Amino acid sequence: MGQHHAHDHHDHDHGHDHGQNHDHAHGHGHHHGPGHVHAPASFGRAFAIGIALNTGFVLIEGGYGFLTDSVALLADAGHNLSDVLGLVVAWAAATLGQRRPTARFTYGLRSSSILAALFNAVFLLVAVGAIALEAVQRFSAPAPVPGLTVTIVALVGIAVNGITAWLFASGRKGDLNIRGAYLHMLADAAVSAGVVVAGLVILWTGWTWVDPLTSLVIVAVIVAGTWGLLRDSVVLSLDAVPPGIDPADVRRCLAERPGVSEVHDLHVWPMSTTETALTAHLVMPAGHPGNAFLNDCAATLRRRFGIAHVTLQVELAGGPACALAPDHVV
Repeated sequence: MGQHHAHDHHDHDHGHDHGQNHDHAHGHGHHHGPGHVHAPASFGRAFAIGIALNTGFVLIEGGYGFLTDSVALLADAGHNLSDVLGLVVAWAAATLGQRRPTARFTYGLRSSSILAALFNAVFLLVAVGAIALEAVQRFSAPAPVPGLTVTIVALVGIAVNGITAWLFASGRKGDLNIRGAYLHMLADAAVSAGVVVAGLVILWTGWTWVDPLTSLVIVAVIVAGTWGLLRDSVVLSLDAVPPGIDPADVRRCLAERPGVSEVHDLHVWPMSTTETALTAHLVMPAGHPGNAFLNDCAATLRRRFGIAHVTLQVELAGGPACALAPDHVV
């Protein structure tokens, strides 16, 4: 029986030891979609610009929020502060993903991007919970709010958050970690837009209760947008098959390879928010088909499903039976 190990090579080569039956298929794969972009290479500048812009804006908006006693401005500033932390975490994860594998972390630290997406989702929900609590309390004791100041500061917020979201827009479909950063910034732009509306309404009508009401509406919008990020990041952190890959199609693809009579012990899981790994046992009655067959399988899986890290074990028919063959055995 033989094994084959193939994965995509990127700029950060891994320097693995290659065994006799290990052969690497070169080429650049993608993660189940055309939008695949490598975060560390493409988004370092976006993270730096986004963090700088948002930190400056938090200081300005928080100061005006205290001076004007506007809960909408303070809520927006608090939310922006949470996003600065979210961007730092996402950037750290994207950078850690470039680390070389070690004896203990044999995949490197790529899965830190999954943890970052999960952290971003949870942290964003906690932040909006605090905003909602403050808004509800403000209903019973509405404070006078200077609508013009609120409106001007929030307009600046739309610009800051809109620019930052745009920096991450190209990577939002191919990388859940980048999508987390993108959603964070888009949510902030929505918050600021809501604050602008509240400021204008207060200017025209003097209704101070519009300020906390706007905060609650914004909270509902953010929760609705964040739920998908939370769900996807939890699923990936549990090593589920990444969205966009049908495991039945993957099994069928391997079973249809020439000489394969059976496929078992098939596993597909995310190594990071952009890279997917696969292991499987192939029963081949005619014996080991050679490296060309294994390279072709790896190339096909990469092209069709974006699975770039493939390990296949070839087994002869007739026994002894593989202990991992039954579907319920892991």
